[in-house]
Amino acid sequence: MVEIPEHLRKRAEAARAKAEAAKGGSATSETKETETVADTPSETPSSGDEKIPAHLLDRGVPAGNQPSISEPSDVPPAQSGPQAGQGPDGHNQRLLTVVKAGSIQDVKTTPTDKVHVWPHLLIAEFLAALAITLFTTLFSIVVNAPLLELADFNRTPNPSKAPWYFLGLQELLTMFHPMVAGVTIPGMGIFLLIMAPFIDKNPSNKPEHRKFAISLMTVHLMFWAVLVMIGSFFRGPGFNFVFPWEGGLFFEL
Repeated sequence: MVEIPEHLRKRAEAARAKAEAAKGGSATSETKETETVADTPSETPSSGDEKIPAHLLDRGVPAGNQPSISEPSDVPPAQSGPQAGQGPDGHNQRLLTVVKAGSIQDVKTTPTDKVHVWPHLLIAEFLAALAITLFTTLFSIVVNAPLLELADFNRTPNPSKAPWYFLGLQELLTMFHPMVAGVTIPGMGIFLLIMAPFIDKNPSNKPEHRKFAISLMTVHLMFWAVLVMIGSFFRGPGFNFVFPWEGGLFFEL
């Protein structure tokens, strides 16, 4: 059973003594009341300076230390029923302390895999945009890429190459029939990329758990990059295969 702290007892005793003195009680009864206040509950009106009500102090006294009903004591009629410190169901009740709400709040954070768009995503995108802009500016200063003259149908350039992003298709046209190179192979690649989320349904975003999706995208990018590099640097006049370190570089931006 938790006892009432000593400083609270002293404060309650002083308040009761002050109340008795204000009522005109004798000094002897005041001293007796001060000495027996811890063991004998009494009902006295609380003054304005009393911090803890008397009935709360009585509830803090252990039930075993309280006088029974048959024993002669100064128990008032209001407490002649159940013992002080006991509830209506016979359970012992006591005053512990008053705790602020903030000290009992749960401060543990729940783990989550979600982040806010600001600042996490937008800052990363802004930095990436700055890096690309800086690279493009430096590249345009170093590399000379002037506009060519107007097209002349009487003077066809040799070799005649498509823009670099279409050189993969142009390279396929040198190897397969136009129907296969322009429709079948690109269509199969696009169809596989569309079906990839339905084939690999793993929700994890870790590379070691998404081997199929990563392998498919890697093969697709490597296949297209190889075709673009061959059409850019290894095709010369007549779109014939040449080595750039022997026949020269036939590539213009």
